Order: sequence, then C-alpha cells, then structure tokens
Amino acid sequence: MTATNATQTGAVATSRNERTQPRTQKITTFLWFDNNAEEAVNFYVSIFKNSKVLNTLRYGDAGPGPKGTVMTIAFELDGQQFTALNGGPHFKFTEAISLVVHCQTQEEVDHFWEKLSEGGQKVDCGWLKDKFGLSWQITPDVLLELLQDSDNQKSERVMKAMMTMKKLDIARLKQAAAGQ
Repeated sequence: MTATNATQTGAVATSRNERTQPRTQKITTFLWFDNNAEEAVNFYVSIFKNSKVLNTLRYGDAGPGPKGTVMTIAFELDGQQFTALNGGPHFKFTEAISLVVHCQTQEEVDHFWEKLSEGGQKVDCGWLKDKFGLSWQITPDVLLELLQDSDNQKSERVMKAMMTMKKLDIARLKQAAAGQ
C-alpha cells in the first residue's frame, strides 16, 4: 500500500514503509536530471534484477518545481541505493563520473551493454552513455583479474586488446592473455 503525506516544506512524499526504515548504505549516489528522473528510474529498474523504486517525493506548493511533479525518487539497482532528482537544466552528466557494472559472463556483458546503450551512445573500452547522458562501464570481472596479473606481458596484451574494443569481449580478452 502506498501512502501520500505532505511535509513541512510543502513537498508531498509518496512511499511505502521504506521512508521510515534505517538505511544500511552509508553513501548514496545522487543523480541530477533535468525533468525526466521518473523515466530514467523506470528505465534503470527495468534492466537490473532485484531492483525497485523505494519512494517518491513530489513538489508541493512551495516548489520550486510544478506542484505534484516528481522532485526525488529513491530506488535500488540490484540492492545498491540511488536517488534521482528533477533539478532542472542547470547541470549535466559528464564522463568524470560513471557507474561500473561488474559482469561474470559474456551474456551479462551483452545484456547490460545492449539495454543501457539503447538510445544512447556506445563508446570505447566498455564505456557507454545511456539515453539520459549517464556514463556506464560494462566490465567483466575477468578483465580486472587479467590486468592485475603478475605477468606484465600478459596484462599488457590484455590492455592492448581492450583498447581496440567497444563492447568488451571476454573470449578475446582471454585469448590476448594467452598470447593468441
């Protein structure tokens, strides 16, 4: 059941009981959108397993957004908490910050690469920008293991192979590691 309550600032909070529950995550990523936070959150939640909207805070009479429109949305992606804000056009996402998706299999890499890049931009070395401008790194865990190998020649071959890829290919990375 969802309840709606007015706050002292005139904002209206829509939530389940999560609003009053203590958070187990000390630091939460806060994402600034122009006016499409709800669309972005629904997009992200549809892609990641174990994901959900936790609560929504709407602008009230005090604004600054139009009354009843979304101000913030707290949500989880695979258990990781985020907050999205409709803050207006003042700030845009840049590559200076990105979200890394750790993948165990090529199927996971393919899934997240295709879904998150839909309507966005496929960049290099496993990076992409989604249709909202947020940068993501779709990274197989094996890449990190191979790059940290004590054999410097092996890790150099893996790095060179990665630098030629857009979407990362686990089989090609392993072939580079093996010197093939």
